Amino acid sequence: MSNKKRKSKNIHEGSNFDDFLKEEGILEHCQEVGAKYTFVMQLQDEMEKQKLTKEELAKRIGTSRSALDRLLDPGKPSNIRSLINAATAIGKHLKISII
Repeated sequence: MSNKKRKSKNIHEGSNFDDFLKEEGILEHCQEVGAKYTFVMQLQDEMEKQKLTKEELAKRIGTSRSALDRLLDPGKPSNIRSLINAATAIGKHLKISII
């Protein structure tokens, strides 16, 4: 066997995942969906702790069940006001930060 290193054909080797997503033009979309997914998981966990149904949460927010279903779908965009309303409805606060 040769001691020479094989040259990799992977053009992304050595780069980080964010660089790859940026090259693909989807970094911002992935960050948006990831942030919403995290929010939805936390909201659903709190709903379980409080034994809160979707119908009751929708009523607390002052929206329809179908609108709440859209809010709970990480793939669908939501405005900050909707996220704040949902957090407030379960007795929590929405925290947004830049890292």
